[in-house]
Amino acid sequence: MAYVGIQTQISRNNRNTFLLLAAFPLLLLGMVYVFLFFFNRDKSAVNVAFIRVLPFVLGGTAIWFAIAYFAHNAMIRAATGAHPLERRDNTRVYNLVENLCISQGMKMPAVYVIEDDSLNAYASGINESTYAVTLSRGIIAKLNDAELEGVIAHELTHIRNRDVRLLIISIVFVGIFAFLSQIAMRSFFFSGGRRSRDKDNSGVIVLVAIAVTAIAYFISMLLRFGISRGREYMADAGAAEMTRNPEALASALRKIAEDPYIEAVENQDVAQLFIDHPSPERKSSFSLHQLFATHPPIEKRIQALEAF
Repeated sequence: MAYVGIQTQISRNNRNTFLLLAAFPLLLLGMVYVFLFFFNRDKSAVNVAFIRVLPFVLGGTAIWFAIAYFAHNAMIRAATGAHPLERRDNTRVYNLVENLCISQGMKMPAVYVIEDDSLNAYASGINESTYAVTLSRGIIAKLNDAELEGVIAHELTHIRNRDVRLLIISIVFVGIFAFLSQIAMRSFFFSGGRRSRDKDNSGVIVLVAIAVTAIAYFISMLLRFGISRGREYMADAGAAEMTRNPEALASALRKIAEDPYIEAVENQDVAQLFIDHPSPERKSSFSLHQLFATHPPIEKRIQALEAF
């Protein structure tokens, strides 16, 4: 994959961020309209009902994003088991991060650590006050300085390219439709699904709800996969450019590939933030995860670095 340059990547991510932010309420409003159309026997009253619920849908969307904006880092840390790593705890890591940031004219992000002997790392945040680089205890202990510098440069490139902001928004975007799908499924199994052909046709209504939310969820997933697959190649290239040492990152990726599994990470949306997927599902011969993988094969990434 050709490296297109920092400004081009930033512009693409800014554009995709805007599109996601615009698509979220539009898709949600579309779902609401379809629900009203099927649930309301008087089709002429659908538009009136839609206008009435419009402020509530938009208000709920704004609240959802406000919560995500102010609490996303805390939620991600809770999902990964990360905690702050102070300078006095590990001056080696701090020096590597600080020196790379100085060389790029970047503000230094916060540094966190996951108490896990496996090897993995991720970047998070949506602006300078929330940007953070998180490293596992294993990756700190098992990589030499050049390899760890390559990994940190990879994560800083995600921050510099605005990848992390786009990913956070996509996680929030997909999460709300996953939540709505779960509500629809539970409603079917605990109410409509137990009463076939009842008088009020509640089972049919809930099935329609499931179908609509499933379609919206699938569309949101496609949007996420469309923006995810190329970002790792771009971050690898950015790290090689930043450190002038692509072989060091390639060596780090070989070691990471042997044991990337972080036990605390169960949420698959959060897993896409990591430099390599932290779940054993990645190694299965075939799975839906493999079919819709957000990370390219690490072997291909290593080949690209070796040819850099």
